[in-house]
Amino acid sequence: MEELIKLILRHLADEPDNITIEKTDDKIIVTVPKQDMGKVIGRQGRIAKAIRTIVRSGARGENINLDIVEAEA
Repeated sequence: MEELIKLILRHLADEPDNITIEKTDDKIIVTVPKQDMGKVIGRQGRIAKAIRTIVRSGARGENINLDIVEAEA
């Protein structure tokens, strides 16, 4: 699942090498550089919602949440 998210975000972000993905038991945390936050979230959160939909559909019954956070400077 992490590889799929990384593939999607690589095409959206200007600095895809600075994106990190961490998986916990029930959560996937994506850390994105500040300048790419708008591109990853999209207008009114549409891109983030679409990515969350893909994650939930690929979870095969698991309850997994996707959090997108800004990288600390």
